[in-house]
Amino acid sequence: MKFIVNSTALLREIQKLNGVISSSNTLPILDNFLFNIKSNQMSIVASDLETTMMSSISVEADVDGKITIPARILIDTLKTFSNQPLTFIVDTNTFGIEMSSELGNYKLAGQNADEFPKMPTLQSSSSTTIKGDVLANAINKTLFASGNDELRPVMSGVFCELSSEQTIFVATDAHKLVRHTRTDVKSDKTASFILPKKPLTILKNNIADDADVTLEFNETNALFSFGNITIICRLIDGKYPNYEAVIPKENPNKLTIETAALLSSIKRVSIYANKTTHQIRFKVAGSELQITSEDLDFANKAEERLSCQYQGEDMEIGFNSKFVIDMLNNIGAEQISIEMSAPNRAGIILPLDSMEEGENTLMLVMPVMLNS
Repeated sequence: MKFIVNSTALLREIQKLNGVISSSNTLPILDNFLFNIKSNQMSIVASDLETTMMSSISVEADVDGKITIPARILIDTLKTFSNQPLTFIVDTNTFGIEMSSELGNYKLAGQNADEFPKMPTLQSSSSTTIKGDVLANAINKTLFASGNDELRPVMSGVFCELSSEQTIFVATDAHKLVRHTRTDVKSDKTASFILPKKPLTILKNNIADDADVTLEFNETNALFSFGNITIICRLIDGKYPNYEAVIPKENPNKLTIETAALLSSIKRVSIYANKTTHQIRFKVAGSELQITSEDLDFANKAEERLSCQYQGEDMEIGFNSKFVIDMLNNIGAEQISIEMSAPNRAGIILPLDSMEEGENTLMLVMPVMLNS
């Protein structure tokens, strides 16, 4: 089997797929890309059994066929080439591969493509279409809030709730929570499922803003397709916690402030906070927000004052600065409102501008107990 392909085009496609390949694969063949040629179109597949990604590219080939090629050595080699045609000659008996460029020849050992795991197919699935920029925005605003606790796998992904009225994306790690709602993304079928972190990260990195993404899903898998790319992932099994129950409904104390000013202030003050708790203290009175932190072990202390608009009773509340910084970095608004009810109840952060029509984002952060 022989095929000719452009080096730059091939590198571009396999770099997209490389994020799927795990550093500790259970099957050695998963360290390879699967190349499958049919009538001068070559599909390239990478998998870690949980997530499978496929891309396609045009080639010149003498016959149809397939082979697996080691991913690491192929990427490292292609990175060093200028834009040029590469010729691959595959021995279908020994699975040996010879690659020829304008400069020389390179030999490497492939594996039998029949041993590569089959791409999952979705039986009795439902589907909906989402615009690329809408999906990327939803992933950006939620994924950072998902957890890493292996004992609670349902919290390690993003929960999607589809209905005929709207689509809701939720992520939480029990300390922070984000609920992102789109009324312009709808599904004929009401459904909910939990998408894992890895395929969402890959999706976010490869999706074009103007692409139309087709999302297919059933009880066990979800499939995203756009352009020449298909990503199939296994859904996280389990029941997602009742996130609506933790969002406080009555929040009489409302603070309005510029995001950039608050973010840079918290970043400075948090340098002086305890390195275990990352605790900062908000003290709001009148139209002034006082942010303080201290680390008693090292006699470090910082305090800043910011002007703000505030309605409600004077109050003091403590937060983990890392969580608040994460939220402000991802909220994508120039002004925000922080709504609070009591020092032991969650604070809610809402964007006040730059929201698209049909978009609604709510971020929630749990307080930390203040040392009086």
